[in-house]
Amino acid sequence: MIGKLRTVVIDCPDPRALAEFYAELLGLPVTFDPDDEPSDWVVLGGPPGAMPRLAFQRALNLRAPRWPDPQWPQQFHLDVTVGDIDEAEQRVLKLGATRLPGQGDGFRVYADPAGHPFCLCWDSPPGPGGS
Repeated sequence: MIGKLRTVVIDCPDPRALAEFYAELLGLPVTFDPDDEPSDWVVLGGPPGAMPRLAFQRALNLRAPRWPDPQWPQQFHLDVTVGDIDEAEQRVLKLGATRLPGQGDGFRVYADPAGHPFCLCWDSPPGPGGS
């Protein structure tokens, strides 16, 4: 091992708004959000020094990804494990996510409010061997 993951940093036009989306999606507290208006850097995670963290930095001219178009690459994505994809889908859509084409036996694809793809993944898929 060379090092440990400290922070995943996501470029976006509005760091505070996207941090609020992911705080609700992942149940992570905001640990750094200066009073700057507009905010250029917001961090989610555990107590100070806890790792890994999820941070958001201002990128005014962000070229948002378009799933699955390789001309607009996804840049990164998060897999989020959930107990019930149908219930989780309703909650993320209410938060401002958008459903994207593509899914498999254990996942569905969405975009966060800034256009970054993420997947909701079954903790244990329904059916044989699942819940």
